[in-house]
Amino acid sequence: MTNVAQPAPAAAAQKGPTQTAVDADAKALAKAKGYKNYGLDLSKGRVHDCVKAGVLEPSMSKVKQLKSAVEACVAIMRIDTLIKLDPEQRGGGEDDGHGHM
Repeated sequence: MTNVAQPAPAAAAQKGPTQTAVDADAKALAKAKGYKNYGLDLSKGRVHDCVKAGVLEPSMSKVKQLKSAVEACVAIMRIDTLIKLDPEQRGGGEDDGHGHM
């Protein structure tokens, strides 16, 4: 069983060359036949038609997820920048009314 947190080469090395070749063959077959709605069935370990299986995800949901992820990243970057700033860059270094400088 592979760990999701492992990088792809480490996970592929753990699978073994036979399983990696089967995955590559399935992907090549899906690409060659032009399967638009195909994806991976992780419980069975094979490629399948997602529409026939009833696995649908609206594009609006994906857009909202991406927007939320971007907002979270921006907030984290702002907090990280404030932590790294010197007191002089934050507000001049004078007394801020909280009893410290």
